[in-house]
Amino acid sequence: MEIWLNPACSKCRSAVEILDEAGAHYTVRRYLEDPPDADDLHGVLTRLGLEPWDITRTQETEAKELGLGEWERTDAARERWTAALAAHPRLIQRPIITADDGSALVGRSEDAVREAVARTGSEETSNG
Repeated sequence: MEIWLNPACSKCRSAVEILDEAGAHYTVRRYLEDPPDADDLHGVLTRLGLEPWDITRTQETEAKELGLGEWERTDAARERWTAALAAHPRLIQRPIITADDGSALVGRSEDAVREAVARTGSEETSNG
């Protein structure tokens, strides 16, 4: 299991606490320091079953400066959105948790984080 997080985010810190309490084995990706490229984003989006605009923080200043609210949300625009997320990782919704069963979740709620743990079924802890 991997968690993409921003340590300054309270939802991310809460997710890590839940993972630790559950004894989950996971790795941390500080996605602002180690931003995902387009391929990483495509993989996570496939696992999430979502589109790039579904995981975009559209209320962020950067999103407003880019005019994301006006961008089309179509198959043809998918690459444009993915490129914007790769170039501006602060726009990525957080935390994103990839489970060992091949799925992923946006862990904004305790229930979503617990679901990721259940999908993984791991008993060991590694917060490396």
